[in-house]
Amino acid sequence: MLRIDDLTYSVEGRPLFEGASATIPTGHKVGLVGRNGAGKTTLFRLIRGELALESGAISIPARARIGGVAQEVPSSSTSLIDTVLAADTERAELMAEAETATDPARIGEIQTRLADIDAWSAEGRASAILRGLGFDNDAQKRPCSDFSGGWRMRVALAGVLFAQPDYLLLDEPTNYLDLEGALWLESYLQKYPHTVLIISHDRGLLNRAVTGILHLDSKKLTYWQGNYDQFARQRAERIAVLTAEARKQDVRRAHLQSFVDRFRAKATKAAQAQSRLKMLEKMTPITPPEEAKKQVFTFPEPEELSPPILNLEGVSVGYDGRAILKGLSLRIDQDDRIALLGRNGEGKSTLSKLLAGKLPAMSGNLTRSSKLRIGYFAQHQVDELYLDETPLQHIQRQRPEEHQSKLRARLAGFGLTADQADTEVKRLSGGQKARLSLVLATLDAPHLLILDEPTNHLDIESREALVEALTAYTGAVILVSHDMHLLGLVADRLWLVKGGSVTPYGKDLDAYRAELLDRESSPAPARPEKAAPARVKPSREVILALRADLRKAEERVAKLEEMRTKVADKLADPGLYEEAGIHELEGWNRKFAEIEEAMIRAEGLWLEAQEKLDEAES
Repeated sequence: MLRIDDLTYSVEGRPLFEGASATIPTGHKVGLVGRNGAGKTTLFRLIRGELALESGAISIPARARIGGVAQEVPSSSTSLIDTVLAADTERAELMAEAETATDPARIGEIQTRLADIDAWSAEGRASAILRGLGFDNDAQKRPCSDFSGGWRMRVALAGVLFAQPDYLLLDEPTNYLDLEGALWLESYLQKYPHTVLIISHDRGLLNRAVTGILHLDSKKLTYWQGNYDQFARQRAERIAVLTAEARKQDVRRAHLQSFVDRFRAKATKAAQAQSRLKMLEKMTPITPPEEAKKQVFTFPEPEELSPPILNLEGVSVGYDGRAILKGLSLRIDQDDRIALLGRNGEGKSTLSKLLAGKLPAMSGNLTRSSKLRIGYFAQHQVDELYLDETPLQHIQRQRPEEHQSKLRARLAGFGLTADQADTEVKRLSGGQKARLSLVLATLDAPHLLILDEPTNHLDIESREALVEALTAYTGAVILVSHDMHLLGLVADRLWLVKGGSVTPYGKDLDAYRAELLDRESSPAPARPEKAAPARVKPSREVILALRADLRKAEERVAKLEEMRTKVADKLADPGLYEEAGIHELEGWNRKFAEIEEAMIRAEGLWLEAQEKLDEAES
């Protein structure tokens, strides 16, 4: 097991840990959570022995291997598959020695050990990991130098997963993965055979891939059994209890102090006053855990435009004369909340750039409302901020005529304090840089906000604040994100980008997740017919799961019914035919047809879920 005893450590005079202790049982999957800057990454460095302890101890079993993702895989001529295979240093050294060994006894030892570590299946295992992280067979044979830094980070992750250290330490691994890669990683970690400690702000990952939460707060470590939602609920209950106890103690303390103040000078009451004073001195203050500071995002409100705000008919788009997406016929209204699904490389970012006006259409007809303003946020924009300038200087360049107090208010509306507004960007955290980029993307009160991985570097509280802001926002939203929690709470329409086209996805995110995880599974071979065995009644857990599936299917149908009624009412409005042009009418009819098609699929899933539940309960 991993044991942390009475750990104390400071950085530049600022204490991060004071008497912190925790025990992580062997084989557990644990999420390390805490505010940005609390010291989570520092704890990883202390565990790996990269930093010297001030006091206390960190102990792990003798000869246990600790592994983490390297900062980046070098840009070398080595192929991806060979780079990953080399990450298992023991195997690599044994394979190299096997080529030159001449002593029969040593050759036998080498071959025995290679068999013990399953060395001969290594290439297949390495290939499966790379495939799960988005590299097909052809890409695996290409050199690392062919790939950008973000893709090489995936190779680094593949390497440490392949090496299978006894203690796997991962620091925000989903920041450089797409949704498909993040879901694959969740599934992989659930089956990982050793101890995992993962820093993450991805609530879905912390709910599905871990069995415990290690919380770093107020320089202490607390281990909680269960996933993140269970931790959040238990901690909220604990805070409520301690807060109530603290209030009671304050009342009791005030009562005792009042008695002491009134009767200390009276001879007849002096002994009693002295007794109560001693009681006061012995009372240990009850301090409830400090609540996380409320995070905020305040998007400016755009005026309402006539629908559609953006319409595509037979549009193709790509690069250097080669079309990536073809025949796009899509419509966006100001009340749309759309999530783009699809594997990396299928064209989600290309579609985002097309809609944002950063990439021209190669063919077809793309129509924008004449007054349409578009806000665009992509992760690369965070990296393109001026490092030597302050956030205030950034928005002063965009709004030179506005008074400084109003500009500071804009920054405050995205959680950037007065001090942070005057701090050079190079000294800001990743989350603060992301907030500044969101400020810049929404300065013009856009009618359409396109967000490409907006939650990278944002902590859990900030992600929840972003959900609230997007829910209240009166413009359209296009989302590309690996954060299923965000997508599930914000998006009400799903578009699948696949095979050069973009089509409505009629199922929900849970169904999409299941499809991705089952894609490589093959059905069990048919068996010869035998006498039907006695039917075993499904367990209570199975029936509860089937009821949950039915409830989700019913909610999906209800939501689509609501959308269909809304569009049908619009089509029934005589004013539409008097004011709308032919393209707008076609757009409304297309939207109604999309909803009808989705309704058919949703009702089919509903009936299927009902039949499964009826069969289980019969």
